[in-house]
Amino acid sequence: MAVDKDTVARIARLARIRISDEQQDALAGELSNILGWVEQLGEVETAGVEPMTSVVAMTPALRDDKVTDGGRADDIVKNAPEQAGGFFTVPKVVE
Repeated sequence: MAVDKDTVARIARLARIRISDEQQDALAGELSNILGWVEQLGEVETAGVEPMTSVVAMTPALRDDKVTDGGRADDIVKNAPEQAGGFFTVPKVVE
């Protein structure tokens, strides 16, 4: 895919980058090369390739899923301007 100067100018405007006409010519060539490389990636046969999150096979460490209050409710509420019964007190906004 070839990128022209108008496309480079539009990208620069969207990115709020000021570039000269000479820079537009150079960037058009560079962006065209980059998009060519991306198109080459589309030609790679990936059928049957398992997705991976790491280059080394490993099982992530898991913890038990327990519901708790975090054990710090008193510390959190003590920073509130107003509180009642361990909860934040806020002004009524709906009549």
